[in-house]
Amino acid sequence: MRENRPHLSVVVHGRNVQGHLSESLDAVARQAGTDVEVVVAAVGTSARAAAARHPGLTLVALPDATPDGAARAAGAASARGHWLHFVHSKDSVPPGAARAVAERAAALPDTVDVLLTDHTRSTWRHTRLPSPDGRFLAKPGRREVSLADCPDLLKVTPLLGNRVLRRDFWQAHQDQLATDDELFTAYAALLAADRIAVLGQAALEERRLRPESLPPPTADDRFALLRTYERLLRLAERSAAGPGPSEVLYAAMVTACLRTVARAGLPEPVAREFFHRASLAAVAFRPPGHRRPGGLEGVRRRLLEEDAYTKYRAFQLANQQRRKLRSAVAGGRRKAAKTVRAVQYHQDLRRPVDPRLAVFSAYWDRGVACNPGAIAAKLAELAPHIHPVWVVSRANEPLLPPGTDHVVPGTRRYWRVMATAKYLVNNANFPNAIVKRQGAVHLQTHHGTPLKRMGLDQLDYPAAAQGLNFHELLARVDRWDYSLSSNSHSTETWQRAYQSRYVELDHGYPRNDVYYTATAADVRAVRDRLGIAPGKRALLYAPTHRDYEATWTPRLDLAALADRLGDDTVLLVRGHYFYGGGTGSPLTALRRTGRVVDVSAYDPVEDLALAADALITDYSSIMFDYANLDRPIVVYADDWETYAKTRGVYFDLPAEPPGAVARTQEELTRILTTDAWRDAAARRARAAFRRRFCEFDDGRAAERVVRRVFLDEPDSALPPVVPLDERTPAPTPEEAVR
Repeated sequence: MRENRPHLSVVVHGRNVQGHLSESLDAVARQAGTDVEVVVAAVGTSARAAAARHPGLTLVALPDATPDGAARAAGAASARGHWLHFVHSKDSVPPGAARAVAERAAALPDTVDVLLTDHTRSTWRHTRLPSPDGRFLAKPGRREVSLADCPDLLKVTPLLGNRVLRRDFWQAHQDQLATDDELFTAYAALLAADRIAVLGQAALEERRLRPESLPPPTADDRFALLRTYERLLRLAERSAAGPGPSEVLYAAMVTACLRTVARAGLPEPVAREFFHRASLAAVAFRPPGHRRPGGLEGVRRRLLEEDAYTKYRAFQLANQQRRKLRSAVAGGRRKAAKTVRAVQYHQDLRRPVDPRLAVFSAYWDRGVACNPGAIAAKLAELAPHIHPVWVVSRANEPLLPPGTDHVVPGTRRYWRVMATAKYLVNNANFPNAIVKRQGAVHLQTHHGTPLKRMGLDQLDYPAAAQGLNFHELLARVDRWDYSLSSNSHSTETWQRAYQSRYVELDHGYPRNDVYYTATAADVRAVRDRLGIAPGKRALLYAPTHRDYEATWTPRLDLAALADRLGDDTVLLVRGHYFYGGGTGSPLTALRRTGRVVDVSAYDPVEDLALAADALITDYSSIMFDYANLDRPIVVYADDWETYAKTRGVYFDLPAEPPGAVARTQEELTRILTTDAWRDAAARRARAAFRRRFCEFDDGRAAERVVRRVFLDEPDSALPPVVPLDERTPAPTPEEAVR
């Protein structure tokens, strides 16, 4: 009799790639039960944290540098199931699939080593596309077959995740299968199996990462692909499965080699050498009696076998020109008139990159602000040889600090500066027309910690994504060299929402430095400018925008709230809350008494935070920044369900808030008129929130960014992030008057 253990162990393994592990575990954890256990071989801190949020799963904690093969082996060693289903951390298991696999596997005889399943494919743009494997999987039906009986099973997409392995089989072949080369492992599992069974249902959702988000393949990576196929063909020659598997693998190798040579961007010497080695392999491993296909593919293969690289390139070029000609005839001749400025811009792109020139923009050219502003200030201190120029719209020119060197979009100097600057810094994105030059450095600073869905994560939320062209967005993202982050949550979110090949800078937000460097005199000065008398409580109310509302809708009756809070409280309101308020409105009277101050146009917002004893907000990212001050935060979430459903969110804010939560104005009033806004429960919530979201903000973020990006100092030379418990925030207004 079998031991009392589950039929199936789903072994999720690897690091938390682009933050996908949490979704993967959410999907697979719902399928755990008596017959299905889930083991997570979590590589690195982020993966361990994601796994820890699912206490019902078996966690195998592994160091950061653990490769996939070793992670897979460690997970299997802790698994108890009769069958092992290896799922990479970026991938997932469709609903109900784990139970279907367990039921099918439990009914199989002990002679079956591998259960081959279907899978779906997901990309940044599409979800669960069907695989092309159905016709191959249909051939055996419900029969258990050998590879000799059905060599076309090798044509099933070579993924380890669509091969479920008998535990005893895995242990017998672990040395061969616990490799980092998934292509080899996927094929080798079928070559080593005595019998194979098939399940036509998709048991894997393969998530294909955007190539631009991965490290570029090296020359050795190209040659490693060829070595993998050579190794597999030797295995096939030694197997008892006959000539069929060799035929299938040979065709796969030749196709992969020709595809590699055809790829754009492969350096000519590498392409020529790869072609030569592929030619040797194509001749050495050609199965007896093998016949090339007809047509163009047959010509390509003949040229490969002849090692005729020059002829192959000429043949490839002729075909490309033929396709272009057909396209031109079919689509007509499109004429694009270029403006004089566009011509001038492209002329300027031929000028040398100026290593002493940096371009800054914030909030779509609104002026000196946010992270770019803080970086520019620190740049003047640490690298005064680099000249900053701000991109500012015509409407915002009058608001610039005196003496700010700037350009207006579309002007002649604007195009010259954009073409020649080495450094381009933005908290949004530069226009599509801007070309990323070799030698230029683009720094994306972002402008908040994400609660709401961003980038590609908005695909399922049309209200949030209206008018957004995701292909153009990704083209802009591909220009980034660096992406700045203030916490691990943001880093993982950016990886998934903006999939490209930039370097993550876990340095903190420079705009938040002031929350640790401001003095008591600074706090007093801001309150004086705002007209807040000493001893009065100042509450900053800063709500966010609703994508699902065509026009602005007030969430609070500010007159009633101010009346209940009394003369000792001042409401600093940052938003469009006085639209339509005439001279006789209640708010007009409140403004005259100083009980409501409209700070919607006041900049910088960091000053308002320093002046406030507490923050009232709904879903605005200001809460993450304000938490650095370790002052009370009250969340007014009157429409949370609607906001979460239409905008999309990354976590349940009312369940994990930075302080007290109100769902109605009456609840908010009660919180603010009692001690609930700053009691022990509020402090505990704020402490947990700060630990999660104030991770890298310590007052020296701007210095780290300037030294790393502009002065090219190594990470080891940068000021280390001060632990949260050792930081001292700016004085509170109460402390500032002592």
